[in-house]
Amino acid sequence: MTPSRPEAGEYAPYYEKYISLVASSDVVSALEAQRTHTLQLCSGLSEANGNFRYAPGKWTVKEVLGHIADSERIFTYRALRIGRGDKTAIEGFEQDDYVRGGAFSERALKSLLEEFTAVRSATTALYRSLSEEAWTRRGTANKNEVSVRALAFITAGHELHHVKILEERYFPAIPRS
Repeated sequence: MTPSRPEAGEYAPYYEKYISLVASSDVVSALEAQRTHTLQLCSGLSEANGNFRYAPGKWTVKEVLGHIADSERIFTYRALRIGRGDKTAIEGFEQDDYVRGGAFSERALKSLLEEFTAVRSATTALYRSLSEEAWTRRGTANKNEVSVRALAFITAGHELHHVKILEERYFPAIPRS
């Protein structure tokens, strides 16, 4: 089952910046295509490139990849709970705390890409398993009402947002050896 795009009111206005980046109405196929694109984009990077930051105080490439995986886990966890009918409000998370706690710069770039692949596989498996009813269920996450289908589009758009930053700010600035 392919859900339709979420409507305004199914997510906090803040997330429009992510949802609007998703061109496809088939969000699961978009998520699968993104996995391939991101892996191709990052597979040629060296360990030194993985530790590159384009400006002081900005995350490294590895930290961006770790952030994408962590955020996807959280968005998908929210979708799982809401999709299964759990009405318990879900707390938010502080992305900078997660990046600091993730020690991503201490890990091999290859392991972060493998983790991203595993997380994305789990995400698409969950979304492929949902019933039509589950896609439209709503719950509360980070003090805002959100639908399962909005969470899928947020996940896709969030990655697109960060990949665009990698392509526009990081990769052109990486010193060539």
